[in-house]
Amino acid sequence: MKQNESTMDRWIRAVLGIIILYLAYAVFTGVLSVIAYIVGIILVLTAIVGFCLPYKIFGISTKK
Repeated sequence: MKQNESTMDRWIRAVLGIIILYLAYAVFTGVLSVIAYIVGIILVLTAIVGFCLPYKIFGISTKK
């Protein structure tokens, strides 16, 4: 897997992912909580790995 996310893109995803995970834990309940956990985990994992599958599918790369 070749990285296709810039450093800034990765930081934004990490911060948003952590915020969404916190909201899933502290604020949301039920199905909304489960959805928020899934989205948060995906954002944090893509930030760690530096690869985004939708970017690959659409031919987008923010990494220079």
